[in-house]
Amino acid sequence: MIDFPYQIIGFDLDGTLLDTHRDLGAAVNHALALAGRPPVPPELVRDLIGGGARRMLERALQAGGPVADQQFDRLFLGLLDYYEAHIAIHTRLLPGGKAMLADLSARGVRMAVVTNKLERLAVRLIDVLGLSDYFFAIIGGDTLGPGRSKPAPDLLDEMVARGGGGCAAYVGDSTLDTLAARAAGLPCIAVSFGFNDRPAAELGADAVIDHFDQLVPALTRLAKADHTICR
Repeated sequence: MIDFPYQIIGFDLDGTLLDTHRDLGAAVNHALALAGRPPVPPELVRDLIGGGARRMLERALQAGGPVADQQFDRLFLGLLDYYEAHIAIHTRLLPGGKAMLADLSARGVRMAVVTNKLERLAVRLIDVLGLSDYFFAIIGGDTLGPGRSKPAPDLLDEMVARGGGGCAAYVGDSTLDTLAARAAGLPCIAVSFGFNDRPAAELGADAVIDHFDQLVPALTRLAKADHTICR
């Protein structure tokens, strides 16, 4: 086992570990079709992602005006059903992801997925892609109940608790991720290649990486700069 300053590393899912935009876009467009609305062009799908599936659908519907709550609930269920049935048609690990996970595993790091995606969908997606063995926990936006998803710190606190404590850090691609990490008192690495809601350098992360082969060096630098939080 290779000595490493962090015992627990958490990862956001959509846009951080995985490029999910094509499958999410297909699910959104299925819901829009149920509402009789035009599809979202593929090049705009990334702008909808972040904050969970409900928020994604809300953004997609904004251009055509609001819908009644009952109709929204029907469209949302249609989106979820379609996505669950087509969850990994196009979704893949982002470049360098497999080597990065193997490297951290060899270092004895306990890894978790912490996402605002519904837990059952995150678990299914990780399983379908054959990645379940890398993670001691998959924590979704609904795992702890309403009001406790990112940017609240609760999911990251839960990650550290389930991991048995230790020095922890988080890797994400959005302001929701950096705000949650800050609230939880954890250092955060932002990926510049994700579904960033603003330029990566402006997300408020402790460091920014452009490829997963930069993650271990960035975490090592943070630890040396005394950004390590241990519980």
